[in-house]
Amino acid sequence: MNQVLLFLLPVLAVFMGWGAAYIFKPHVANGVKLLLAFSGAFLLSVTVLEFLPEIYGAGIEKVGIFIMLGLLLQIFLEFLSRGAEHGHLHLDKESSQLPWALFISLCIHSVFEGFPLSANQDLLYGIVIHKMPIAVIISTFLLTSNLSRGKVAVFLAFFALMTPLGSWLGQMDIFSTQVKTYINAVVVGILLHVSTTILFESSKNHQFNAQKFGIIIFGIVLAYLL
Repeated sequence: MNQVLLFLLPVLAVFMGWGAAYIFKPHVANGVKLLLAFSGAFLLSVTVLEFLPEIYGAGIEKVGIFIMLGLLLQIFLEFLSRGAEHGHLHLDKESSQLPWALFISLCIHSVFEGFPLSANQDLLYGIVIHKMPIAVIISTFLLTSNLSRGKVAVFLAFFALMTPLGSWLGQMDIFSTQVKTYINAVVVGILLHVSTTILFESSKNHQFNAQKFGIIIFGIVLAYLL
């Protein structure tokens, strides 16, 4: 896959999210929810239709255990991030200290999700689509907090670079095929947890929303066609 795309697309997604939050922050809430629902459906579909069969098709034993470990890892990361990976953020806006728990959680999550991207272009698109609404939510919080603009810039820059870092690690020869398959299985667990959580929470108070339902179907169909 084009190495430039592997680097640029995840970084561009984060800074597009920042730009949307900076320019339109009073008016983006509904659009972000729809994009989040679409990203969850697309990411889940790519994972189930392509990535998951590839993992099991590799013929390596016990990958299911690593998928479950990935799911548990994501649950732990969300204790640190307060659910930022699937669109929720509950932190103190009055603090002028960098939210280190959120920062560390997002960086670990991003490095893992970047690991398999060089071998799966559709997954790259899913991660990029997923990053945009998450970046909007995180940027909105950071821009309305007491953090200095310098700290906000550093936070977003490191967050943007973590997925390309994961992609670079995924291409290194120091990892055997078996180890890469196990790491990819962990990523599957992470993505399954994040995407299903987004979909389960996409309807407020579990009420049917025809617009979101249509967006979810579109995400599933698009992932299938790609």
